[in-house]
Amino acid sequence: MAGHKFIAMKLGVLSICVAASAAADQKHGLGHPVTEAQIASWNIDVAPDGKNLPSGQGTVIEGEKIYQTTCLACHGVNLEGGMGPALMGGKGTLTSRKPMKTVGSYWPYATTLFDYVRRAMPFQQPQSLSNDQVYSVVGYILNKNELLEVNATVNADTLTKVKMPNRDAFYVDDRPDVKVTACYKDCK
Repeated sequence: MAGHKFIAMKLGVLSICVAASAAADQKHGLGHPVTEAQIASWNIDVAPDGKNLPSGQGTVIEGEKIYQTTCLACHGVNLEGGMGPALMGGKGTLTSRKPMKTVGSYWPYATTLFDYVRRAMPFQQPQSLSNDQVYSVVGYILNKNELLEVNATVNADTLTKVKMPNRDAFYVDDRPDVKVTACYKDCK
């Protein structure tokens, strides 16, 4: 008798699962198909080689003004950090006991800085800066790290030409168990 109850219970659970699966396959009238324009508005990542950098430009001088009003509260008056990480300093510290990983000491590409600022900053309002403002702020940060002149105009061409001090210290992890392929150009 107990065996029959167990089988009946299994059949009951199975029928509930089948019904739930069928219900999940039905449309519930929620949402709508995503458009190509909607996808494009979120496809804003920038590759290390500069692929997908937007049009526009900024200046280091304008970047300082934007930094003062938008970034200073978290990153400090002199980019020394505070609530947010330091954005300059740390030269020569990466092999020390207390490495200081900043834009000027650690980051491998200026385009990566643009990508990060564009997508994630300012912290309380990510993606609120225009492309021109992002170019300007990135230019200011690079200038403070002695990687761009104060009179520089910053755009896609400028950023791809900046040689970050730590660029050549990164390597592709080619262990067979990792199976990560570096892909910056023509990836499919």
